[in-house]
Amino acid sequence: MIGTPNTRMAVVAAVIFFFDQVTKWSVLRFLNQNHERIVIDGFFKFVHWGNTGAAWSLFKDKNEYLAIVSLVALLALFLFRRHFDTHTLWGQLALGLIFGGILGNLYDRLFREHVIDFIRFYLHRRGGDEIGFPAFNIADSAICVGVGLLFILSWRQQTDGSSRPEAVR
Repeated sequence: MIGTPNTRMAVVAAVIFFFDQVTKWSVLRFLNQNHERIVIDGFFKFVHWGNTGAAWSLFKDKNEYLAIVSLVALLALFLFRRHFDTHTLWGQLALGLIFGGILGNLYDRLFREHVIDFIRFYLHRRGGDEIGFPAFNIADSAICVGVGLLFILSWRQQTDGSSRPEAVR
């Protein structure tokens, strides 16, 4: 395998950051604020929403506070990374996804003063209203997938009874 665990995590983080920012740039370029483009009516659309809060708009209008929390989380994860299976490719992938996702949303918080969310899944209700999952972006997806992978890795270690999976160098 090429590179060190830190290099592999950095490459994954850079790829996620790049795709996150390219997609957000596309949204800024091609979709006005608070507008939408329906892809599959009643199921999926692209939106342009600015989120000054966290997931599901929790802590709305606390962008500066959430930027600080993001920086602290990024630093803590980096300093304690060896506790998160960084000796395996899956652990490196998981942390790379999380680092890239945090950096993507942190960039938005620092330079755009809100996070750009643009992927929206929804359903039409009988009265014409919509019910759906909150809008999200590539960075949000990367964080969720990375955290999910860490849970699976942790669970797998516990159910196998092994203290460490096979190391990758």
